[in-house]
Amino acid sequence: MYMRYFSRLFSAMAGPRPVVLSGPSGAGKSTLLKNLLKEYEGIFGFSVSHTTRSPRPGEENGKDYHYVTREYMQASIDKGEFIESAVFSGNMYGTSKASVQAVKDKNLICILDIDMQGVRAVKTTDLNPIYVSIQPPSMNILEKRLRDRKTESEESLQKRLDAAQVDMEISKEPGIFDVVIVNDNLENAYGKLKDALIEEIKKVQKTNLSS
Repeated sequence: MYMRYFSRLFSAMAGPRPVVLSGPSGAGKSTLLKNLLKEYEGIFGFSVSHTTRSPRPGEENGKDYHYVTREYMQASIDKGEFIESAVFSGNMYGTSKASVQAVKDKNLICILDIDMQGVRAVKTTDLNPIYVSIQPPSMNILEKRLRDRKTESEESLQKRLDAAQVDMEISKEPGIFDVVIVNDNLENAYGKLKDALIEEIKKVQKTNLSS
């Protein structure tokens, strides 16, 4: 029922198309997002996900994630307040309707940074976003990036690598993503990301100038 409600909610929304950004941990999504938000200030709004994991050093509640208890998050999911949720490495992650609505209310392009399960969930709605996949050049490079972070246990690292392998294969399926960007060079990858979104960016810029 809540998915149908969510579909009706988004079918009534006007304005630029949102952006679904997906890809394995270590592919460089966060860096690309930060560059995008810095260059186009006042254009994008980041849909802040919820998680039951603890904050990492430097992360802020309400900015990087909404850090909540497992009990709170499960109760919210049961009430139909989330459009997608998943469990990874023992922690719950998800995107709430309220976090997306908060961005829409500001007349911004909403960015949803979600995994493949979330991508498939959004595809059942009328959200009609631009689907972008950010992929690493290879599994070897991805593993080096994750190890260099020094934030994962060996068990957690292997789980992320296994998930990344599946993610990379799914990203090749036709019709899943509008754009697949291999992040082998940050500048080139960022240029491709901007090219994919420039039409919607210009729409918001035009609206801002006329308002």
